[in-house]
Amino acid sequence: MSEATSQSEIPAKDSIGDYFLDLWCHTSKTLALKPETGAESELYDDEEEEQPTALDTLNSSGGFSVVGPDKLSLLYPNVNLHRHDVGVVQANHSAPLKRMLYYFEIYVKNAGAKGQIAIGFTTSAFKVRRQPGWEANSCGYHGVDGFLYRGHGKGEAFGPTFTAGDTVGGGINYAMQEFFFTKNGVLVGSVYKEVKGPVFPTVAVHSQNEEVTVNFGQDPFVFDLKAYEAEQRAKQQVKIDNISIPPDASYGIVRSYLQHNGYEETLKLLDIAGQSTVPPISVAPENGVSEEEMYALSERKTIRQLIKSGKIDETFSTLGKWYPQIIEDGTSTICFLLHCQKFIELVRDGKLEEAVLYGRREFDKFKKSSAFDDLVKDCAALLAYDQPSKSSVGYLLGDSQKELVADAVNAIILSTNPNVKDPSLCKHSSLERIIRQVTVCFLEKMSLNGDQGEAFRLSRILKSSKKS
Repeated sequence: MSEATSQSEIPAKDSIGDYFLDLWCHTSKTLALKPETGAESELYDDEEEEQPTALDTLNSSGGFSVVGPDKLSLLYPNVNLHRHDVGVVQANHSAPLKRMLYYFEIYVKNAGAKGQIAIGFTTSAFKVRRQPGWEANSCGYHGVDGFLYRGHGKGEAFGPTFTAGDTVGGGINYAMQEFFFTKNGVLVGSVYKEVKGPVFPTVAVHSQNEEVTVNFGQDPFVFDLKAYEAEQRAKQQVKIDNISIPPDASYGIVRSYLQHNGYEETLKLLDIAGQSTVPPISVAPENGVSEEEMYALSERKTIRQLIKSGKIDETFSTLGKWYPQIIEDGTSTICFLLHCQKFIELVRDGKLEEAVLYGRREFDKFKKSSAFDDLVKDCAALLAYDQPSKSSVGYLLGDSQKELVADAVNAIILSTNPNVKDPSLCKHSSLERIIRQVTVCFLEKMSLNGDQGEAFRLSRILKSSKKS
């Protein structure tokens, strides 16, 4: 076991340990925003945003429109005398941004004298006595002529007219940066979203007795929004599928991931399966596999299994035999993470008195660094609950916490390899670096689109693939 007992100095061990410490801090802060759940599954959920739920009764066009008591109906009660006597009402919130699509509908209850009803989107600065689309930074689909208006008074042919009994919808496709409109459940068309920044769903009436009701999602839509979203995602997937990638690239990336994390048995099974692949699969380093990640594979597998089994005392003992340099500094970040996991395992086993004594003895060593304070408090907070798994710090009892500690120890062991040129690369496998790059690309795209659209969520993709 000469490879495993290498006593080489640990390169950048503090930076690696601190990275995983910061990752834990980020996890705890994220979950603290949702203390009522404390569940691992909530960690990567989409960011909650306020959504339109009703019409805005405060910022309206005065006597030219009357919003009903339900705040979902709009009536034009009088005869208009001027072109600007429009009854315009925005939603009480702007359309949410962190998603692929947003959509709402109106039902035309009464077309009134002239049927000058419009649906669209406007900004917060929009003048509420003008039809949507007549002013800059607005867009509107008008029922009287079926025209689309985009920022000026001159419309363009777009779709059919609409009148009493029709249901018309307006939506935003953030992925394509488009507004789209529907009539009676059928897509009318889409147009480039020139308006930047948040926009409000907007409804306008313009002649006596015109009346509409608005559906912000409180009732099922006439338009099949889920099917439309699936269609849009399928179009994106076709583009992705048409990108040329070497046939053995994915194999190499997965193999590298298994190597990096010490999944020895799974790696063997993958290689056996790969031998029967036609054409033969290359595992050359340029295809995403770093043979340096084969270093101490069996030992890393053993230590990961010990941590995931909650056997922290055995983990310390095994590290002391194979990699004593990792734990010789009892106040290192890696030692702190392992001591925290030991404390958590004692709580999990109901050994609360033993956990208190252990925490007092071991956590006292880390008082000099304030970086550990909040995480020690999180661990100690487990003792305050009859059902700690359902508390705001319940995430500590989940598998993800064990994985974090196991990943940290695994990375430190990889960094003891004397052939490693850049220890910082030991923190992530090639697969993880690719996912991070994809995430950055999504965020950059959102930034270019005014912070609109979905962020990359691997969990969402995995869930959708299971459903299909």
